[in-house]
Amino acid sequence: MVRDISTVGVVGLGTMGAGIAEVLARSGLDVVTVELDEAGVARGRGHLEHSTERALSGGKLDAPGRAALLGRIRYSTSLSDLSEVDLVIEAIPESLELKAEVFAELDKITRPEVVFASNTSSLSITEIGVHTARPGKVVGMHFFNPAPVLKLVEIVKTVVTEPDVVAEVVEFAERLGKVPVVIGDRAGFIANALLFGYLNHAVRMYEQRYATREDLDAAMRFGCGYPMGPLALLDLIGLDTANEILDTMYHQSRNRLHAPAPLLKQMITAGLLGRKTGRGFYTYDAPDSPTVVSSGVVSTVDGVPPRPVARVGVVGTGTMATGIAEVFAKRGLDVVLRARSLEKAQASVARVKKSLDKAVVKGKLSEEDAAAALARITPVTDFEALADVDLVIEAVAEELPVKQAVFAALDEVVRPGAVLATTTSSLPVIECAASTSRPSDVIGLHFFNPAPVMKLVEVVSTIATAPGRGGNGERGLHRGGQTRGALRRPRGLHRQRIAVPVPQRRGEDAGSPLRGRERHRHGHEGRLRPADGPVRAAGRRRPRRLPGHPADAVQRVPRGRLRAGAAAGAPGDRGEAGPEDREGLQGLLISAPG
Repeated sequence: MVRDISTVGVVGLGTMGAGIAEVLARSGLDVVTVELDEAGVARGRGHLEHSTERALSGGKLDAPGRAALLGRIRYSTSLSDLSEVDLVIEAIPESLELKAEVFAELDKITRPEVVFASNTSSLSITEIGVHTARPGKVVGMHFFNPAPVLKLVEIVKTVVTEPDVVAEVVEFAERLGKVPVVIGDRAGFIANALLFGYLNHAVRMYEQRYATREDLDAAMRFGCGYPMGPLALLDLIGLDTANEILDTMYHQSRNRLHAPAPLLKQMITAGLLGRKTGRGFYTYDAPDSPTVVSSGVVSTVDGVPPRPVARVGVVGTGTMATGIAEVFAKRGLDVVLRARSLEKAQASVARVKKSLDKAVVKGKLSEEDAAAALARITPVTDFEALADVDLVIEAVAEELPVKQAVFAALDEVVRPGAVLATTTSSLPVIECAASTSRPSDVIGLHFFNPAPVMKLVEVVSTIATAPGRGGNGERGLHRGGQTRGALRRPRGLHRQRIAVPVPQRRGEDAGSPLRGRERHRHGHEGRLRPADGPVRAAGRRRPRRLPGHPADAVQRVPRGRLRAGAAAGAPGDRGEAGPEDREGLQGLLISAPG
């Protein structure tokens, strides 16, 4: 039989404890809160008054309701004042020793039938419960921050938790308007086991300068639809709390995914705990305020002014290609859509028309604007039709040989100075760039599907990308109405051209000539012997006629085979598989030059 719960004790009035007390009082329950000292009580009262004031100004609470809510909450500095409560929820810092001490003391004060719930995010409920004489009545009741807003509550049971106790706590959570989920006593429970590895990875990426904080957070908000970015969320949780959760999970699982990033410890030592102190990854206008103060840091691609983009080419006929064509056409740019056949080109335009018609039906676009956008798209089957575009975006199959063939064809026909872009989500952009004689003009533009809806675009520059090319891509994105983030070039590498020794074949010494597979200008593969000496991996390469072969047979750098020699190379040499040569789209997010 489920007991009637009318009075609840809350131990700890930090961000979580105050939020839980507010949730309980909103549901009409009397709440007795306990803090360590009067200063803690004052901070907790301030949390509650500030939160309810925001709810009042937001129209979610009226003045009489706010007064009644605050009137149901009592404050104390003694655990003995919890002697008559029906349920106790503990929300003190993530320390097993502290929690064990509090539970042991509560065990002596409260009635035997009172259930104890811990709001721990990661500690073992079993280890907490053994410090009482009632381990069967000890559960986890993990609320999420901010508690008044988020619906989920994880109910954590142990191997000795009484079934009636679990049923009682589940029903109580539903009474509070929450959505309870029940889980066994495992490290991180459900949400944190999934969440904190992701948050920790984001900190490591920021620490390693893969991305600015703004671009990291924008990637997850606009690319994945998350309401908050990982660094902003860590500020909300509290960096000290996050570090404790990660440390606990790591010591239980030994999974390196949960080993706290060193930057967390450094920020904690410096007192940068997030919103609670007014500064963490972001700076806030006051402690506990959600208002971010501008740091003056502007996420940018390059300092070189970009050239205007008025005409865009799109290569491909799939979902992504047609979506990209629609994005630019709706923003007033002329689009040349290249397909392998006239039938495929017409089918792609038909898909764009269908999408535009849906936008008209939903009232997002007028019939005139839809017709004008469709008229801006010119379907073609020849690469030569792309000769005068300012930006070409390749959106073909995610296969490196296919993309390399497309870039080689574009290199032959597109005017000098135009930007060539790939939409790859995982392949190295430098491999595509190496298929051209203009790697300095090649970037990545990773759109997200569906392109007309998703705002984020990742702008990827390589070690060979010339200054301003990323800006050209960005200019096109602004014309297309997209939000961009820029992938950072590997640290320690230079933008200028880098000389790389011709790769050696196994069994050849450093002085022997290399016979490698080189591409004929017309696309034929042959066993041609290149000249000795270094080949430039970046910058414009001058085709070299080879003696004994037709005049149109030229030497080209092997595509995707830029390796340092068998012996250790110079500091500027890079191997094909080296992590510093990859742009970082494989499991990494976005970054901007710091």
